[in-house]
Amino acid sequence: MKIPSPPVNPENKAFFDAAREGRFMLGTCTTCQAVHYYPRAACPFCGGKTELIPAKGNGTLYSYSVMRRVADPYAIAYVTLDEGVTVLTNLVDCDLDRLRIGSAVRLVFKAAEGGEMIPMFTPA
Repeated sequence: MKIPSPPVNPENKAFFDAAREGRFMLGTCTTCQAVHYYPRAACPFCGGKTELIPAKGNGTLYSYSVMRRVADPYAIAYVTLDEGVTVLTNLVDCDLDRLRIGSAVRLVFKAAEGGEMIPMFTPA
């Protein structure tokens, strides 16, 4: 599957720099302490300043959909991380017919067309 390059900008550059080093980061608010994904400069809950914190990269498959009407079928999913945040992602390196809601997943990084490393998940 070709992975298009994401738009990297000053707001998300630190996230992609960490991903290039194999680290998956979440945003956390310095005001309300809420953890969120996709990391951004302003907290999506209170508008406060945010900083990046490392995530373990483990989670549970909350929901998924398999796209089969394409030459190379793929799965998109919501994964609830151990940190409590739910992320929209792709499921990779797996048998799409064996996916099950509630199953454990783990983080993997895949290279985008421009070389950025994109966090995705695979069954644990």
